Amino acid sequence: QVQLVESGGGLVQSGGSLRLSCAVSGSSSERWAIGWFRQAPGKVREGLSCISSTEGRTYYAESVKGRFTISRDVAKNTVYLQMNNLKPDDTAVYYCASEWLDCGYYWASGSEYEHWGQGTQVTVSS
Repeated sequence: QVQLVESGGGLVQSGGSLRLSCAVSGSSSERWAIGWFRQAPGKVREGLSCISSTEGRTYYAESVKGRFTISRDVAKNTVYLQMNNLKPDDTAVYYCASEWLDCGYYWASGSEYEHWGQGTQVTVSS
């Protein structure tokens, strides 16, 4: 069993930055690929980024490429999502989720992930 806990959300002005953290604990925590997703009220869940556990390969949605950076601190069992140049449209609840070993071909769909965190709210004011 794997537990995921997000933190780092909050209120930020447009153009600002936040760093989200996803603390991973449980069995073989370092062997899980971690994805970041978000869901805004009335909108479908959106896959943002994923980092594999094997070679640290990273994947990004076009909507956040160049603004968001995913990284992993193996020693701390934590995956980060650095978010820069935030916009009001980035307002949502952000979730991390785990998929065994690698980010699958359909990583952005969310369907292949086994465990999810509780989410952290990000609000970007204009």
